[in-house]
Amino acid sequence: MTTEQILHKLQALNADEQEKVLAFIDSLERQKQQLKSGSKLGKKLRKIRQEIIESGLPLLTDEEADREKAERRGGYREDVI
Repeated sequence: MTTEQILHKLQALNADEQEKVLAFIDSLERQKQQLKSGSKLGKKLRKIRQEIIESGLPLLTDEEADREKAERRGGYREDVI
C-alpha cells in the first residue's frame, strides 16, 4: 500500500475515526520504542552477558542452562522429561 493510498483512506474517515487511527499509530510507536529500549531487567541481563563474553568464558548451551536451572530448583534427573 502506498502513502497516497493510506492518505486517501484516512481522509475518507470522519474526525473521530481519524483520531482513533492516530491513537493507534501512536500506540504502535510506543510499542516499538519499548521493544527497542527493553526493560531494566533485560538491559541488566544483556550487560551481564556482554561482560561474560568479554571475559572469555564460554556461554552455556541451552541444555547446560536447563540443567543448571533444574539443579538450582532442587536437583536434576536425566529420566525426567
